Amino acid sequence: MKELTKAEEQIMQILWDLEKGFVKDIVERFPEPKPAYNTVSTIVRILEQKGFVDHTAYGKTHEYFPLVARNDYTRTYLKNFMKNYFSGSFREMVSFFAKEDNLSVAELDELMKQVREDITPEEENQDA
Repeated sequence: MKELTKAEEQIMQILWDLEKGFVKDIVERFPEPKPAYNTVSTIVRILEQKGFVDHTAYGKTHEYFPLVARNDYTRTYLKNFMKNYFSGSFREMVSFFAKEDNLSVAELDELMKQVREDITPEEENQDA
């Protein structure tokens, strides 16, 4: 899966939220100053060429929808990020951010508690 440019990612975030929409719907979701309609239209077509988006045609009008799920892109992006900056080590990445954000022991404990809660249901489902 290719990595998205910042502009492409902004449009994908909007499309993921909308689930489907016309270029005008995407433009409306942008904060001020809004990009030009033609700019968004061009980027959407690039996303379509990259395989991230497809469309349903209604005459000359196209309604776009994501082909790649947000979670799938996030997973791939974060794996590449870890590989490029932390030698593929999740532990190194977490340690880096814990130091950078000056997390306290209590905050780290809370983070670990949340991770355990998020993981436990998956493990129980796998055992069933």
